[in-house]
Amino acid sequence: MNKKQDLINFFQSNGGIVRFSTILKAGFHSDSINSILKDKKIRKIARGLYMLNDYQIREYPDLVMASFQAQRGIICLLSALSFHEVTIEIPKFVDIAISRNTHAYKIQYPPVKFYHFDSKSWKVGIEEHIVGDYKIRVYSLAKTIADCFKFRNRIGMNVVRESLKTAVTEKHVKPTEIMKYAKICRVDNIIKPILETIL
Repeated sequence: MNKKQDLINFFQSNGGIVRFSTILKAGFHSDSINSILKDKKIRKIARGLYMLNDYQIREYPDLVMASFQAQRGIICLLSALSFHEVTIEIPKFVDIAISRNTHAYKIQYPPVKFYHFDSKSWKVGIEEHIVGDYKIRVYSLAKTIADCFKFRNRIGMNVVRESLKTAVTEKHVKPTEIMKYAKICRVDNIIKPILETIL
């Protein structure tokens, strides 16, 4: 019973969600995991990932769950625009950027859409945000704007234009910062004239 309670306490002190590998590294035996799983104290939410049964993720649950399952992924595009509060569009998927040479993970929940970025654009503009008890990686707003222009045919040009305007006029993102990422994403010739009309 003590081992079971110790493991439940370990889950509670780690935000309610813990990887199997993390549990083993902490010194717990797989039998203890199976025992509290059988007692329905925890549930398996993905391969090698467990969550306390009575635990709820209060803020951005879909982003948190997707981030846990796609460790090398970064929240991008419409999901990032929504996170930065520059669009009223409601994402149907969690958009996640992965490096071009990375295999897309199988995630059953939440609905996820993967985008392969080239290595140069994938590794720049990453921010880490603390959401409740969790840490997620999201592209900065400036980088997200550049990415959205690159994928404008999938997102919709009106959404992208409006987000750019909101980013500059309301969120006070510097145009020079946007243009820095626009050059990396090779969309500087598209963004520059639109930025000039806003300024």
